Amino acid sequence: MNAVNGDLFGRDGAREPWSEWLGSGTVLLHGFATTDAAAILADLARIIETSPFRHMVIVDGRPMSVAMTNCGALGWLSDTAGYRYSSFDPQSSHRWPPMPDSFSNLARAAAIQAGFSSFTPDACLINRYAVGARMSLHQDKDERDFRAPIVSVSLGLPAVFLLGGAKRTERAQRLALIHGDVLVWGGQDRLRYHGVQPLKAGCHPLLGDARINLTFRQAG
Repeated sequence: MNAVNGDLFGRDGAREPWSEWLGSGTVLLHGFATTDAAAILADLARIIETSPFRHMVIVDGRPMSVAMTNCGALGWLSDTAGYRYSSFDPQSSHRWPPMPDSFSNLARAAAIQAGFSSFTPDACLINRYAVGARMSLHQDKDERDFRAPIVSVSLGLPAVFLLGGAKRTERAQRLALIHGDVLVWGGQDRLRYHGVQPLKAGCHPLLGDARINLTFRQAG
């Protein structure tokens, strides 16, 4: 465990962000996004006016429990034809909303903190978890190049994140992620399996009974 700023507590007594290494290329940046959360949520409100949340379906036609949208040059899609990236939102036939500076600056800063200095995200998957929503164990492998890391930002209600290994059968660690936490994995850890357990009921002062997850990728 390494403190980002050396001292865990700032001058006002508030706890400073700190980093926890969970593998050779995996680091949990506790509280890294907390100070940027208000600006990010304001930008998110503008994104979903253009490209609202929707429940995509997987290849067998079942809807995902997590509602999704995208911003950036590319957006991730799931339907009965499979998983892929597209420049256009199929609901509007327009390009996905551009990625706000508040998003891209945070993603790059987190990647640098984790040792990935050349990360340039071109896709941000935006997931909204209602109570009971979950994400099964999976790998992020629809991108063209696996040399870039994944940067995952948690906002709103706490969640239990499952961080597995290179094989689905490897036992997954249970990580308690709270508002402002950022998880980065890349390098040898880039294809780790991961998922989210069903979201428990609660009320967050900014997001009420929901969790927002921003997943940044270099997809093109």
